[in-house]
Amino acid sequence: MRVRHTPDIRLRLPSTVSIRPFHFFALLPAALLCAWINAASAATPDDAPSATGLKGRLIVGYQGWFGCPQDVPGNTYWEHWFYKNNASADNLAVDLLPSVSQFRAEDLCPTQLRRKDGSTINVFSSQNARVVATHFRWMRDHGIDGAAVQRFVGPLATPALKQRSDRVLKNARAAAEASERIFYLTYDVSGADANTVVADIRRDWQYLVRDLKITASRSYLHVNGKPVLQLWGFGFNDRPGSATAVAALISDLKNGRDNLKATTLIGGVPSNWRTLDGDSQSDRRWAEVYRSYAVLSPWSVGRFRDDAGVDKFVRERVLPDMEETKRLGIGYMPVVFPGFSWFNLQTGRGQKNLAIINQIPRRCGNFLWRQVSSLLGARVDMLYAAMFDEVDEGTALFPTEPREARLPKGAQMAFLNQDGCVLDDDWYLRITGKAAHFLRRNEVPPAKLDSVMRP
Repeated sequence: MRVRHTPDIRLRLPSTVSIRPFHFFALLPAALLCAWINAASAATPDDAPSATGLKGRLIVGYQGWFGCPQDVPGNTYWEHWFYKNNASADNLAVDLLPSVSQFRAEDLCPTQLRRKDGSTINVFSSQNARVVATHFRWMRDHGIDGAAVQRFVGPLATPALKQRSDRVLKNARAAAEASERIFYLTYDVSGADANTVVADIRRDWQYLVRDLKITASRSYLHVNGKPVLQLWGFGFNDRPGSATAVAALISDLKNGRDNLKATTLIGGVPSNWRTLDGDSQSDRRWAEVYRSYAVLSPWSVGRFRDDAGVDKFVRERVLPDMEETKRLGIGYMPVVFPGFSWFNLQTGRGQKNLAIINQIPRRCGNFLWRQVSSLLGARVDMLYAAMFDEVDEGTALFPTEPREARLPKGAQMAFLNQDGCVLDDDWYLRITGKAAHFLRRNEVPPAKLDSVMRP
């Protein structure tokens, strides 16, 4: 998730991942594959979504990477909230402040942050099962189908970090089952070791299936009996993985070879996957790799910043992409995002030139809705919303503080009312739920957000 030059503003990890103090943790007939993707009827608005099929789904990305000291025995570190393991305004690593009024006090982590009125600011840990359960309950309450749970490959080599990633996945499984939402796993290769990334995924997928039995969950999304798995980041020009090794991995995962459970694969690919330029590696071998996935989900965060940019992206990228995926008989899941801000993240990294507050304004939800209405108008039949809980880069959809007065004293952060709105903290969950509503019914929504909902 990045902005500068090639504006891929997904979280950029350094080539050598620092563990502390800030953790960052082919082949079947095309026609049959397409039939799999479109399998299963869409749920009615009041029904729990079936754990089968992708058509008509709106899936949110779920990072689950937040932590605080003593969230589990032995942990003494803040994860993703602060730099330097110091819970102060000067060391903030996030640009949006989560709204935590619906959590129990004992499930929150106190910080050194204070509002102007002197009140204490608390945050949460994704290690807490009750916190994750609340997140998935919000998805249910707003009609969002479920979540793609991120699992970063790099930290899996460190036992303590792997245990934390395991715990988040277990929490998400229990939460999805309790809230009758669907979920599936996304391997994110950002920051992974280029020499071992493919082998690490092979080994970990065996572990998750055999030991954690994650795909046995009644809520784990399947297509034609195969669990859905997403590989995010292969082929980007700043991510690891050779075309040859990735092609072999995809083939084995699709066909259940080399002791791997067969899957239906989603490729989280560069926005320029079709043209092999910009954010994509230019090696022609990647063209075949991209086209070997069952579903393509090109990353669009940061590729545009206003309505004109949305329209141009849809015209020049999405429509040709749809034509190509239709020809190939594979699915197409574009990404939508509400806005972007990463001032504190970049300040903490010493990248002052990239530290911009409210870099892509949300415009009270109109920016997100322009994407939704344009894509559904193009007859897209599945969507990925980035991201549910990404406050680091300001793309979070879950409740965050609308008012500047509720922000930490001495901090520089974005807030929901920044563009002249008066909003409730769950405004973006409500918009996302409306998008899911129209998508589920295969309907083209009104172009204007105020025709759909009111603050």
